[in-house]
Amino acid sequence: MSKKTMTLNLTETEMAVLEALCEKKDLSKTVLLRQALRLYQRVEERLEQGDKLFFEDETAQKKAELMML
Repeated sequence: MSKKTMTLNLTETEMAVLEALCEKKDLSKTVLLRQALRLYQRVEERLEQGDKLFFEDETAQKKAELMML
């Protein structure tokens, strides 16, 4: 599979978040963004099938539905 190069413009805040996540996960920016893209794709596929996405706090026994645009 051939690879393409792109330029991504981020705000300082967005770049700081990206760098913090990379450090926390010990991943490069490229790998982290590829993972994020695959996750977003999977979420979209499931939502298109009619599934819902929830965060659950088992301790507090609370669920919150995540709404996607």
